[in-house]
Amino acid sequence: MRPPYLGRILLRWCDQCHTPVLAKTCASCGSATREVPLTPPGDARPAFPADITLVNSIFCEHFGAPLVPAGHLVLLNKVPYTDRMEEIVIGGGIAGSIRYIPKERRWEPIPRPEACALFRPEKRFVVVDDTAVPFIRDQGMSVLRPGLDFIDDAVRKGDEVFILAKKRECIGVGRAKAGAEEARALQKGQVVRNRRNVASTIVPGKATWEDAVRSNAGIIAQYEGEAVRFVKDVAAAYLLQPTISYSGGKDSLATLLVVRKALGNVPLLFADTGLEFPETYANVAEVEQKYQAEVIRTATSEKFWTTLARQGPPAVNARWCCSVCKLLPVTETIRTTWGECLSFIGQRRYESLSRAGSDRVWRNPTVKVQLSAAPIQDWTALHVWLYLFMEHAPYNRLYEHRLDRIGCFMCPSSDMALIHMIETDFAGLWEGWKEHLEAWRRTQDLPADWIESGAWRIREDVHGNDNHHH
Repeated sequence: MRPPYLGRILLRWCDQCHTPVLAKTCASCGSATREVPLTPPGDARPAFPADITLVNSIFCEHFGAPLVPAGHLVLLNKVPYTDRMEEIVIGGGIAGSIRYIPKERRWEPIPRPEACALFRPEKRFVVVDDTAVPFIRDQGMSVLRPGLDFIDDAVRKGDEVFILAKKRECIGVGRAKAGAEEARALQKGQVVRNRRNVASTIVPGKATWEDAVRSNAGIIAQYEGEAVRFVKDVAAAYLLQPTISYSGGKDSLATLLVVRKALGNVPLLFADTGLEFPETYANVAEVEQKYQAEVIRTATSEKFWTTLARQGPPAVNARWCCSVCKLLPVTETIRTTWGECLSFIGQRRYESLSRAGSDRVWRNPTVKVQLSAAPIQDWTALHVWLYLFMEHAPYNRLYEHRLDRIGCFMCPSSDMALIHMIETDFAGLWEGWKEHLEAWRRTQDLPADWIESGAWRIREDVHGNDNHHH
């Protein structure tokens, strides 16, 4: 899957402060920063404690030791893959990735040699003969049986393994072509297929997110200033009631902060789908109180459930839910409250191809009474997070629960990694949804594993995608 470039990759690192920086110079210590070779689209975000716990548990299970040392800042970068794959950025380099295998309901680590700057694998590694080292390390050759000195008992065929020299220095990583027993019995042949990666440098060191905010003070102020000017200009150009589309997510919260600085108190428009997480409703209440904001909620209609009974569940390629739960109720609410309005929306180019190509001011063909504008169009997720940390803004607690975007709890566009997590950790919500899916499965005589496999998210009979802005 060729990754799309949705905008310039701006992530850099300060080795003095051990922080990610979005500028060429660290605002905290003044030293030059270096590029981090992210895989595009390169919209890296902070790893919260729950994310780090997940990464460490995956590395412990496979390699017998946790990857991330205490007190280090970590970023996760979602990369294109059939389900979910996250690149792990730490110390200014890529330590590897984790990817989800839905059929087996498990995560798999894909380490890089640089990970050994942070930890020592205790299992699933091979040691090679000194004579083989230059071929493997410098030429990227695979580990052949004659060059194999030691193979850990835990290695099975198909496992990811570390390739070490006799002094325990890591010279490569790759996939085992044979399990431990089989490899020892071989006379010749490939034991581990070496994998070449883009090299990066990891400089370990402790830091906090407060440190990261200081390191980025200048660039965040610059981005905020530009966004505030944009809001003022758009509000002056279109004499409509200004509003903020608020979803309970990080981007709409950053937009709220920017618009408040530009225009003062502006009403929030919250599309209440009736399918939100409890944490999202709690966040809307918290924001309403903290900023003394007026929240205009759309009426939650029964229309989702009646449409579901008639058409079956929404799917990635049949997202009728966005029109029914958001666009039509929003249209109705705007029409009855103001006639029409100007809405500042937390849309960013790094989210998707359609958003990267979008104008910064537009009208949604479905919501003709709403003129939309995107103040943070060119911000990366890290700009948004550093801004929220700097402003001590009350972000949605779901982000600390390994969700990277906030929406309806049963969104068909979610990957299976997220769906399985919601199924486990938000069982009450998921059980209710599963009953609706099961009812549809029975009326349509669909296969027994239709729900379990995630097939409900794809409509067989529909082609084309509903790519609405929301």
